[in-house]
Amino acid sequence: MKIVRFGRGSWGILEGESLQITRGPAGPFTGRKVPLSEAKLLPPAKPTKIVGVGRNYRKHAEEMGEEVPQEPGLFLKAPNALAAPGSLIPYPPFTKSLHYEGELAVVIGRRMRRVPEDKALSYVLGYTCALDLTARDVQKTDLQWIRAKSADNFCPLGPWVETDLDPSDLRLRTFVNGEVRQDARTSDMIFPVPFLLSYVSAFMTLEPGDVLLTGTPEGVGELHPGDEVAVEIEGIGRLSVRIG
Repeated sequence: MKIVRFGRGSWGILEGESLQITRGPAGPFTGRKVPLSEAKLLPPAKPTKIVGVGRNYRKHAEEMGEEVPQEPGLFLKAPNALAAPGSLIPYPPFTKSLHYEGELAVVIGRRMRRVPEDKALSYVLGYTCALDLTARDVQKTDLQWIRAKSADNFCPLGPWVETDLDPSDLRLRTFVNGEVRQDARTSDMIFPVPFLLSYVSAFMTLEPGDVLLTGTPEGVGELHPGDEVAVEIEGIGRLSVRIG
């Protein structure tokens, strides 16, 4: 099932080329529908927080000159960072090194607190594509990663949430102007999705709509004004935005 958020905050289920409108994510149907072609897609989640995982792919840690972590390295992105599929994202004036990081995103379905690893996936609403935009230069100089990770539009998300998916072995690719820059599988993660969810929920309550970004594989690089960047994940679809 593909859960879509669109318009001014409406929700729907994608069936063919139509959106069956629901009351809330996966809520009861209203009996109304709209063509997908006429719907302006929004980020398919309304999180109170976005939890990111750094260096969760061994080869990415190596390309960044970092050691492979012994436990997850976490950071936060604020909800203001969300951007919709198809957005034009202005190149921010405070950085000279804007990087793309394609990622699998997990959307929480019900309140999650101190949940063991073997039960973690039962708290998930579904999965979507994410682009963790990063101002790499200020990431290296600032005390915290607030500017580097949480600036406006630094977390494009979409195009929808896929509920019927096993996240353990999916192909993830990132394209810049049609050229493949990242190509990996989620089975390459150092810490898999159930472990990450359990780890975070041990000290931070995850609320419905919260988002976990599961890390990016090797191949990260710079973006420039005019670039089109897309994240494509097997079983989900394609998220695409343009840098202005």
